[in-house]
Amino acid sequence: MTHQRPHRKAVYQFAICICQFSIFNFLLFLISGFLFAAQAQTSQQDVDVIRTETDLTNLLFTATDKNNRYITTLQQNDIRVLEDGVLQTLFTFQRETDRPLAIAFMIDVSISEERTLPDEKAAARTFVENVIRSNKDQAAIIPFEGYAHLEQPMTRDLINFYRVLEAVEVASPSYLGAAPPMGGIESGPGTIAPPREGSTAIWDSIAITCRHVLAQSLGQRRRAIILLTDGQDTSSRLSRSDAVDEAIQSDTVIYAIGIGDKRYEGVNKGALNSIAERTGGRAFFPKKEDDLRTAFAEIEQELRAQYLVAYSSTNRKHDGSYRKMNIEITNSELRKEQLKLRYRPGYYAKRSR
Repeated sequence: MTHQRPHRKAVYQFAICICQFSIFNFLLFLISGFLFAAQAQTSQQDVDVIRTETDLTNLLFTATDKNNRYITTLQQNDIRVLEDGVLQTLFTFQRETDRPLAIAFMIDVSISEERTLPDEKAAARTFVENVIRSNKDQAAIIPFEGYAHLEQPMTRDLINFYRVLEAVEVASPSYLGAAPPMGGIESGPGTIAPPREGSTAIWDSIAITCRHVLAQSLGQRRRAIILLTDGQDTSSRLSRSDAVDEAIQSDTVIYAIGIGDKRYEGVNKGALNSIAERTGGRAFFPKKEDDLRTAFAEIEQELRAQYLVAYSSTNRKHDGSYRKMNIEITNSELRKEQLKLRYRPGYYAKRSR
């Protein structure tokens, strides 16, 4: 009996250890399973983000009738989207009325705008007062002549925006503002010479603004340039097509307001119509102050009366090629109304790294 009692005690202690070890293993198994599931979920989310950023194409468009009234009642089955002639499956179709805006006001300050600049500034201020929401939208001011000058980077501070806008003056002949020229376009042997004093480089200025101002605006914003100019480019080193390409790559639409002085060369309507339409925008040619205010009001309405569609392209190649997009009305009744759809006509595919 004296030898059995310690033996029983040892067995009892051993059993307790075994039980504790089993419980520990069970808890470890549960924790490992939880961590694995969390990791798998995170990985799946990462894959979704990568897939969305890589393959999803967003396309904004507006619809107007023959009287230029905006149509806001379209449904997904009223349209279809084709890319390079191939029908695409839409993942998203919605009215887009609240997307934050990033708007760059590009103001021609060459001598030909001397008489019209005060009206342009007044109309721009009214537009900002009516459209820009200081809690979410952003606006920038880029006066330009031979070079573009970022006098006001993207901001929500409207008081400072108005102060900078008021200070914009015509270059007579030299630029009078505080901001240095924005660089980024090379000049050298075999290229066009840098702009001379008193010249106007519209296409260079658009390209630089898209590249260094709008492409840098964060988040899913509606990016737009409001271009106030006579369209008379005299010194750009880039072509108008180069400017369009930069706008498309930065997902920027251009609204051109053609204002010029008859004492000079007037307004180049063809050039302004071309650059606006090829980026999904419009060109306006106001003849008096009321027309200018009307142009800004129509831009405001268009920015708030858009549809957003999104699709994952059937073309999976990441080759940087240009893809042409078409939106067609499929509803037979709506086709009779001859609706006009306005959108950017294409985009550049991402390149594989």
